[in-house]
Amino acid sequence: MVPDKPTRRDAQTGTADASLLPAAPLPAGSAASPLYFTSAVQMAQLMRAKKLSAREALSEHLKQIHRVNPMVNAIVTLVAEPAAEAAARADEMQARGEQLGPLHGLPVAHKDLFETRGIRTTYGSPLFKDYVPREDDIVVERMRRAGAIIVGKTNTPEFGAGSQTFNTVFGATLNPYDLSKTCGGSSGGSAVALACGMAPLGTGSDTGGSLRNPGAFCNVVGFRPSIGRVPNPKAGIAWSTLSTSGCLARSVGDLAFALSTIAGPDPDTPLSINEPGEFFAQPLGRSFKGVRVAWFKDLGGVPFDHRVRVVVDGHRALFESLGCIVEEDEPDFSPAEISFRILRAWVAAANYGKMLQHHPDAFKNTLKEEIQMGMKLTGQDIASAEVAHSILWRCFQAFLDKYEYFILPTTQLPPFDVNIPYPTEIAGAHFDNYIDWMKSCWYISATGNPAVSVPAGFTPEGLPVGLQIVGRDKQDLGVLQLAHAFEQASGFGNRRPAIA
Repeated sequence: MVPDKPTRRDAQTGTADASLLPAAPLPAGSAASPLYFTSAVQMAQLMRAKKLSAREALSEHLKQIHRVNPMVNAIVTLVAEPAAEAAARADEMQARGEQLGPLHGLPVAHKDLFETRGIRTTYGSPLFKDYVPREDDIVVERMRRAGAIIVGKTNTPEFGAGSQTFNTVFGATLNPYDLSKTCGGSSGGSAVALACGMAPLGTGSDTGGSLRNPGAFCNVVGFRPSIGRVPNPKAGIAWSTLSTSGCLARSVGDLAFALSTIAGPDPDTPLSINEPGEFFAQPLGRSFKGVRVAWFKDLGGVPFDHRVRVVVDGHRALFESLGCIVEEDEPDFSPAEISFRILRAWVAAANYGKMLQHHPDAFKNTLKEEIQMGMKLTGQDIASAEVAHSILWRCFQAFLDKYEYFILPTTQLPPFDVNIPYPTEIAGAHFDNYIDWMKSCWYISATGNPAVSVPAGFTPEGLPVGLQIVGRDKQDLGVLQLAHAFEQASGFGNRRPAIA
């Protein structure tokens, strides 16, 4: 929910001790990488060993930002001077022998939907182009407490609506693998910043795929955690299960590392999960011998670009080589067609309805139409959506009693022309709604289950493709474990865009 003015709350969060740094193996080739492509885990270890200072880490990332960002427009508000001051304080803390947080000295870029104390937060909307919050959102606050240093804010579509990152405040963010293509969204700026080495960690949020879609389009890892895993005490509808905050990274290990600092219960979030974030700092390795995995068919007739299917289907044997028993099977997602559309519009109306009434010309048409749809919903409409939502949840959980994981493509097509607001056709199927091309993501959103997009390869044109792994209810660690195993076996996440 976007507040009319800054709100205040007394945060109650615990910061993991830096001694809980994960000991996960480093990505292949990391030793030969420039500092700005060093993994977050390794960078944190170097700082703890006093082989790298916060000042040095920041300097290298700022150089990369100044070199690459003008080409891709990922970081839209750069805070170099405050970051330099924070890095100096971080080094001084370490010199004094003070206790350090797990993210001590690491640069981080926050999605421009997250409020950042003293740093402009626009939501991609002209209504907030000069808005400077007085307090941090909980994700920002927790990362600050863990020692992270904010380098800037990353671009997002207007109020995070849609999976194509452009707005009238900052323009479009471009895909670093092909500057004529979109980077996806709505956490597109964060995904591009990571892919280009402008920050080792980035934050984002996900309703219909906004962490997973840009992860797939930019060859990085995007994880939608279980609802309540990363709490949101400012949510306009606190009991809604559609949206969640989260993070992106260049590897599964780095993502788990970041998640360990932002996950954890919160007394002001009714659905928050009562497990500490430190749970995700443990090693990700495990055996998958005999683990049953369901491989997607067509999600009940959802169209897929053949280039995506070829890449994703080509990995079935890899999962079998990990020991998995892979069977082609999928649940019935038809209730999602009712529940997600109606509940999404209802939440949009709740969050932005009054704002639209006062500023009817300040919203893009697709979002305006969705808000107006939500404002016309009846009690019976909401009831029907909640019934369908319940049916879907029970059906999907029963399906995952038989299988531990469900695997499918993250997106239905590769990155498309950045000048197109949204695709209107895939494989001969035509769309009228701006979210219809994202069903492979929002069908999963509607279940509430944890899901990750992990780099899976490239099209013949060199465009990234993501593979999506969905796990059992609240089994977030299990999802990351299988994603980590796939990542280590495939190695596609080690490829960087030429411009970086």
